[in-house]
Amino acid sequence: MKRLVSLLLTMVMLFGLLFSQTACAASPPDAVSALDRIEPHAPEAIGFSDDQATRANREANPISAAAEKALNQFTYKTASSILNTPAANACYAPVSLYFALALAGSGANGKTQNELLGLLGFASAAKLAEQSGNVYRQLYTDNEITKLKIANSLWLDEEYDGQPVRFKEPFVRNAVDTYYSALYKVDFAKESAGQAMAQWIADATNQTLNPIFEPDPDMIMSIINTVYFRDEWITSFDASLTQPDTFRLADGKTVTCAFMNRQKSLGTFSNGDGFTRSALLLKSNASMIFVLPDADTDLADLLSRPARLKDVFEGGQETYGQITWKIPKFICDSQFELVDTLKALGVRAAFEKTADFSGITDHLAYISSIVQNTHMAIDENGVEASAFSKSDFYGAPIPNGQADMILDRPFLYGIRSATGQLLFIGVCGNPG
Repeated sequence: MKRLVSLLLTMVMLFGLLFSQTACAASPPDAVSALDRIEPHAPEAIGFSDDQATRANREANPISAAAEKALNQFTYKTASSILNTPAANACYAPVSLYFALALAGSGANGKTQNELLGLLGFASAAKLAEQSGNVYRQLYTDNEITKLKIANSLWLDEEYDGQPVRFKEPFVRNAVDTYYSALYKVDFAKESAGQAMAQWIADATNQTLNPIFEPDPDMIMSIINTVYFRDEWITSFDASLTQPDTFRLADGKTVTCAFMNRQKSLGTFSNGDGFTRSALLLKSNASMIFVLPDADTDLADLLSRPARLKDVFEGGQETYGQITWKIPKFICDSQFELVDTLKALGVRAAFEKTADFSGITDHLAYISSIVQNTHMAIDENGVEASAFSKSDFYGAPIPNGQADMILDRPFLYGIRSATGQLLFIGVCGNPG
């Protein structure tokens, strides 16, 4: 007899600072008829310079201190496990996985739900949903400069092994209303289902991710989350200063790649136990963080445990001074199979045939796989002088230090949103 499977699939795309492109809204897949889909309304787009609307949005969708702590703990706990591998290049999106697991957890009960909520840092699914909705609305950005577009979707097959499968209305309604999920009814045994999902992902990620899915008659549901982020440096790199140079790999070999250069710009940097960290600001007030391990520090040590990774991104002695930047241009594509990682972090019942997803359906269902794909790219492009019509001037302390962010050996990086969430954490071990 065929097994009944619930597939949780997380697909993610990170921008990359590819400024010539424009994010596209996810369009309804052609393979799904209009009668078999629900398209949610995205949060209202706020203009780039509309500070009043931005403040009002944050006040209307408060993120509690407990929620911020939960998301941060999830980020460091999962990233430490996922990235601490021999892979030279890797990029992980904790926010995407968080949303996908939260949506699955909203339809779980008993031990299955307890384990999911434990990893996500909440005692109740209702509170998780409330705060997830607020995080979603604070993060969602779609204007002429910045894109941070999060999309969720449910793909449902209402027949399994010749028998009808009923999905519960409260779960579906919560997914649509709270998590802004699109809903599509498909037949996973047909190629059209895989084609429709692939098209939805491609549209939601500006055609940067183009997966291929094979028919799977054992599958009854798929949850897909995408994140598309695009922003511009406040001060762009001068392309005429980009030059080829040597990047030293972890094994002692070298590769030649193009390095972007900026001499003695003013900013803050932090020196910590085995690392130097600094960040480049983006026009949305987000930032890209770079962490350079000391010459005698193994990159794996910085990823070795959650507390260590938290210190790397938040700790150290902060100094204001002159920073010399030398950053390799790079593109990174990653794919992670996350079931074993989540089992090691205490989420086990969801993957067993006895899993309790009775809030989704009365049929037996369990998660068969969790996959995350990411894409990351950076280059010199950024703001043009005529792009800003608003200038803010802040006082700054007198420079009293100097840092050389010469990223010519393996390093860590991250993208922090304007509201403080780490959207992406990655490793660049070979930009060549």
